[in-house]
Amino acid sequence: MGKRDELIAQYADDLKNKCGMTPDMDLLTKVTIGCGPAIYNADASTVAGSQPDELETVKNNFLIKKLGLSDSPALMDAINSCIETYGKSERNKYRAVIYYMLTKHFNKESAYS
Repeated sequence: MGKRDELIAQYADDLKNKCGMTPDMDLLTKVTIGCGPAIYNADASTVAGSQPDELETVKNNFLIKKLGLSDSPALMDAINSCIETYGKSERNKYRAVIYYMLTKHFNKESAYS
């Protein structure tokens, strides 16, 4: 099992046990691949849920650029909702897991087809 496969298994475990979701493994794999080399970097692989700059980056680079959504307050509400679901006290909020939840939230699975 390669490093990426181990990370995908970790993300699936987080989705199941921390977020109460049954992951679509095909989509989770595509989202993880879409994150690129960031998943291998300890700092870049996580989302700092308490830092407004970080949340803006998720909104602009992922929701608007990748998923093609229009900027609106609903985007930040969705990000905050995902962070709430993951658990504010959870130290490692993996970027791939947050992106997966946002993709599902907005029904934008087509962005990965």
